[in-house]
Amino acid sequence: MFERLNEYGQKRKPIFFAIDFDMKNWIFEDKNVQFQLENKKNFQEKNSHNYPKINALHVSFEKYQKALEKVQEEIKKGNTYLLNLTFETRLETHIDLEEVFYSSNAPFKLHVKDKFVCFSPERFVQIKDNQISTYPMKGTIEASIPHAMEKILANQKEMSEHTMAVDLLRNDLGMVGKNVKVEKFRYIDKINAGKKELLQVSSKITADLDKNWHDNLGDIIKKILPAGSITGTPKKKTVEIIKEIENYERGYFTGVFGYYDGKSFDSAVMIRFIEKQGQNYIYKSGGGITIDSNAKEEYQEMKDKVYVPLF
Repeated sequence: MFERLNEYGQKRKPIFFAIDFDMKNWIFEDKNVQFQLENKKNFQEKNSHNYPKINALHVSFEKYQKALEKVQEEIKKGNTYLLNLTFETRLETHIDLEEVFYSSNAPFKLHVKDKFVCFSPERFVQIKDNQISTYPMKGTIEASIPHAMEKILANQKEMSEHTMAVDLLRNDLGMVGKNVKVEKFRYIDKINAGKKELLQVSSKITADLDKNWHDNLGDIIKKILPAGSITGTPKKKTVEIIKEIENYERGYFTGVFGYYDGKSFDSAVMIRFIEKQGQNYIYKSGGGITIDSNAKEEYQEMKDKVYVPLF
């Protein structure tokens, strides 16, 4: 399937795609798909006010704590240094995924009919003017907390986590480009989180690509998947540990969707994600774990990320 992206790039032919976390399942141009990548979208806006009322049934703290402790044991063994731990949260609600899509306020959105909806704040990579850029998000705090910005930027655990993610993504871009630079380090984005506002710490990393990058679009994407911000470091071993500890299928959650318009490319990480499973709706969320992680704080962050960012 990556070869198909190469073919579209070689022909300078526009293409939409989505790929799951395991890089096994794909979605290409599909009439049942609606997407938005900032200003690029394939749908007409609707005035939707059918806002869903959601009751979240989170995993117990005890179960979460046991999983986090397993991650920290792997860190002590030197098998991983940073791991993005996620869980499923069952939602008690009667919702329409399409209504959620139109009602949500996010720069990157995707709706696949009767399957899932994603309203992500995180870009994966953007390619423009022969330059590739990525914007890892690591570090979240509720904006209403007094001196929230100062606290998140001064937090040593958050600093360590973010630095490791930046190093990982610098290495990823180094596999496909030259002159890798961290252009912005640890700046603050404000994220609409339904009834709350979150502060998210981000960085910007860039690298230069050859002029013929279009011809190798699929190869470029393949080399840097899965996204480092939702796996950890070292990536290969960390993914193995994720599958062992999480013990559920992420599916398209934490995968990537993107659009190539024949001149440039943009893509997003599929986080902030609601999936339909039979008659049930599942919200998947999580966060980065390091040796310094506090179980109660990480558990709260996982819960804070269960929201619909309504207009």
